[in-house]
Order: sequence, then structure tokens, then C-alpha cells
Amino acid sequence: MTPFTYERATDPAAAAKAVAERPDAAFIAGGTNLVDLMKLGVARPAHLVDVSRLALSEIEETPEGGLAIGAQVKNSDLAADPRVRTSYPLLSRALLAGASGQLRNAASTGGNLLQRTRCPYFTNVATPCNKREPGSGCSALGGHNRMHAVLAATDTCIATHPSDMAVAMSALDATVETVTGAGERRSIPIAELYRSPETDPLRETTLAHGELITGVRLPPPPRGRQVYRKVRDRASYAFALVSVAAVVEERGGEVGSSRVALGGVAHKPWRSASAEAALAGARSDREAFAEAADAALQGARGYGHNDFKIDLAKRTIRRTLADAAGDVA
Repeated sequence: MTPFTYERATDPAAAAKAVAERPDAAFIAGGTNLVDLMKLGVARPAHLVDVSRLALSEIEETPEGGLAIGAQVKNSDLAADPRVRTSYPLLSRALLAGASGQLRNAASTGGNLLQRTRCPYFTNVATPCNKREPGSGCSALGGHNRMHAVLAATDTCIATHPSDMAVAMSALDATVETVTGAGERRSIPIAELYRSPETDPLRETTLAHGELITGVRLPPPPRGRQVYRKVRDRASYAFALVSVAAVVEERGGEVGSSRVALGGVAHKPWRSASAEAALAGARSDREAFAEAADAALQGARGYGHNDFKIDLAKRTIRRTLADAAGDVA
């Protein structure tokens, strides 16, 4: 591991300022992703600013009827919170589908949103990777790409975003709260948090260097039934081949409103406007769910080993929408 210096932040603004002033600095909280990348030589920060002890570990109800979640709330605590389990079961289920109990006890809400891809070519410094060295190429294009993206992928990078929580947050229209190195506060809709790798693969989010996530705000819970389904190679401690977060409000046999977000298929949690448009006003039946699934994967492209993901995603969307509509036969 490359040597580094360390300091413990005293407040969010000071932490943001400390990282913003040094291009070689990084935040560390639970460390469940960053420490691994440092051991592998992928990440080499010269200075770490520890934000794990900041007073950002509360879950509070908002005046609007939603929840304000501190960035340092542990994944296990968020999943177990009675308000989350009752009003946002989608989020609780997504969190419990991720990693292991030990990791959920350490991982933070803010860190989970910002975790890096688990693409094996990104984590192997002996292989070319545009996310590590822009212009070096994407080894996954002609390599073993079974876990890789089929939506919005480009020849620059076909890696996927690994977070289950981020998929649920996308379906719930979460807003990410931050503080910049200059002390400015920002509210960023989660749909605007992530960047395409096409133009600048090193930058995965719209956050500036030194901008610290301080919390996440959830609006009042959406109408309808919430379901999260994750398809993976083994029952635990595995990243998604495909995951689907769905909310379906049924009105007299028709879909009144819906939300569909996908994981394991793109560089970010993929909110499918196409699927939601196909469901608007449609009959709440399997034919409509199949049409929505086809719409969600329109334009999808496989790269050989991951061709199966397209059909798998369609089947998973159909089943998840059926579950959310109450048709579990």
C-alpha cells in the first residue's frame, strides 16, 4: 500500500475544505470500498480525511412527510429502521440484498452511493482500463464481460455501477445533499448525480473534488406497492446480474403510476422512463408488463458474454412488475 497521511474531520465543511485543497486527498468513512482499492493499487490517495465520526448518523422525519438520512448512517441501521421498513420497503430490501452483514455494519449511506465499479479489469492494474488511465482502452470490450453493461454502454467503458441502494434511491426520487470545499450547500437529484464515462471516464459523478455528501432526502413514500428483486449468481454476497426496483399503483385494473429502476445493466442506477411511459394508463396485466420490459431494454447491446442479460432483464422486469401489482401467480 502506498504511504498516506491521515486526519479526522471535525465538521462537514472543514472536511470538504481539507480534501478540496489537495488534489491527492480523499474522504474515507467505512472504507469498505476505498481500502480494497488502495490495497490493489487502484486508488492511491496521499492524504485521507476521515468523515466517519461526523454528526451525520441520524434518520429524521421531514416536514413534508419524507425522511432525511445522514450520510454516515450505516447500511444495516438504515435497513432496520422501522420508518424505512414501513414506508420505503423497497430501500430496506435493496440494502439487505447487498454485501454481507459485516459489511453493512460498516458501510455508510454516502459511501454506498459513491462506490466504484467492481469490473475486474478496473481492479487489475496490469490490464488497460480507461477508468484508471483514460485512453488506454477498455479491456472488457473483448474480454470476459458477463457482468457488464447492456444499456448506455460505450466503447469507452462498459462497467456497471454496483450499488443496490442506489437503484432503490433512484426509484424513490432521492435527493443528495452535499457541501463543497467552499462551504456551499447543494441539493442534487439522484438522477443528476452520475456521469456517463464516455467523455471523462475518471469522473463518475457530478460532484466536484472535495464535495462531501452530507445526507440523502427521501420525499414522501410513493403510492403503490414497492418491490425490489435482485438476480445474482449466488444467494448472498454477490453483485447483481440484474436488479429491478418497481413501484406500481393499481387503479381499477389499470396502472395509475409506476416507477422502474434497474441495476447491473448500466454505468449508473438506471431509471427507465421508457418502461414507465409504456405502463402509464395501461391495463395491469402481464401483456402490459411485457411491453414495459421490452421498452426498458430497447437499444440494449450485449458484448458477447453478457448477451443473456438482455432477456434476463426483461424477464426480471416482468416478474417484478407483476409482484408489485399484486399478481404473484
